[in-house]
Amino acid sequence: MLTHQLNLRKPLAFFDLETTGVNVIKDRIVEISIAKANIDGTVTVKTRRVNPGMPIPVESSMVHGIYDDDVANEPSFKQIAKSMAQFLEGCDLAGFNSNRFDVPMLVEEFLRNDVEFDVKNRRLIDAQRIFHMMEPRNLSAAYKFYCSKELIDAHSAEADTIATLEILNAQVKRYEGVVIKNEKGEDFVPVKNDMDALHELTSAKLVDFAQRIVFNREGVEVINFGKHAGKPVVQVLKDEPSYYDWMMKGDFPLDTKRKLTEIKLRAFNNR
Repeated sequence: MLTHQLNLRKPLAFFDLETTGVNVIKDRIVEISIAKANIDGTVTVKTRRVNPGMPIPVESSMVHGIYDDDVANEPSFKQIAKSMAQFLEGCDLAGFNSNRFDVPMLVEEFLRNDVEFDVKNRRLIDAQRIFHMMEPRNLSAAYKFYCSKELIDAHSAEADTIATLEILNAQVKRYEGVVIKNEKGEDFVPVKNDMDALHELTSAKLVDFAQRIVFNREGVEVINFGKHAGKPVVQVLKDEPSYYDWMMKGDFPLDTKRKLTEIKLRAFNNR
């Protein structure tokens, strides 16, 4: 039996959501799991898949492994909302990055289905915040972890530069040849003492550094902000020619304007 040693005055419900995406307004829950830590030290676990009433994007399914067929015969959130709210009655809430995503998403689903779920009188505990506070992920922490040394004169350019060199050297020594699983569950070795491999591992494939334009999953350059977010750049420039002038005159980085110009020239000057 799962137990805990937390000092509780009311049950603490740890929960995690799998969803169709990360947009709290547009996306929906496809799975919810709750581990309710009770005052007596016991833990009650409840997991439920949910039919979101919309297709699950393939990129989301590849993250959590839940596809449309897996939830086709599951209840909608509306059908389980009242019983879920009852299960969480009187509970504080906890999770990992929960205050930024899971709590807002859950509250939105309850409100969408006309079920009262107020968090005003609930304590909201996010284990990720504690993790980041107690185990900082900065240069000094990395230097101590990988090199077992304190970083003296942190934030001086030379000290930081030399520390980073030592960290990468130590990372290659520690991880070269270490096999892990990729998102498909296949074995692979991510860290090699080879700069091409390390570049591929650590550098996102960028269009512009400000990421106003990004590649979609098909490798097509798309707008990454505003009313045209997600639309191919070439299509936007074709449908709305004035958009190019607006961006070129707007408060965008020169690098972004240069890349936009390159895309325009490539698409329209070869006709």
